[in-house]
Amino acid sequence: MGGASGRSFRGRSFEWWPRGRLEPVGIRCRMASASPAATMSGRGARNLLQFLRLVGQLKRVPRTGWVYRNVQKPESVSDHMYRMAVMALVTKDEHLNKDRCVRLALVHDMAECIVGDIAPADNVPKEEKHRREEEAMKQLTQLLPGDLQKELYELWEEYETQSSAEAKFVKQLDQCEMILQASEYEDLENKPGRLQDFYDSTAVSAWSRACHRDVTV
Repeated sequence: MGGASGRSFRGRSFEWWPRGRLEPVGIRCRMASASPAATMSGRGARNLLQFLRLVGQLKRVPRTGWVYRNVQKPESVSDHMYRMAVMALVTKDEHLNKDRCVRLALVHDMAECIVGDIAPADNVPKEEKHRREEEAMKQLTQLLPGDLQKELYELWEEYETQSSAEAKFVKQLDQCEMILQASEYEDLENKPGRLQDFYDSTAVSAWSRACHRDVTV
């Protein structure tokens, strides 16, 4: 991105820091030759790179609900998850673990990099949707070291089962972010009410309806 003093990425040698602001630091990625004590194994590094590339697909997976409503340039799943994480970050609730909320937001739709965004309009049974996403999460997390594998899978499972106050709150953030995005699309198109069915969804909680009132005032 802008400002970085780049070197050849293909050569795996590059500098992270902008020149003149911080002392340039040369970083060389060693995929197999480095000591296991200093870095993960070559196979582990390759698996991590594969994991990151798979997750990177989320930047190119559109949110299906907007596609079905012919929204121009619909947001990606990654866009949606990022703003949810920011919403969790700016939350002030002493009864919630903010860090866990951010982590849940970043993981909750991660399986969609493999299965895509399965919308209600796709008429996929809930059990089948869960099965596909569960298999995708197992495939993804198997690329990670044991501790991270366990952490990410359990975060996803916690959200799916709504087994904590944080998971329930992040579910509400998911709904509220959808409402906020719908409001933005209506504003951009200058067509108030075009996406009213998203607001009226039976999945939207009273708390999220309050968010709707706030963003449409």
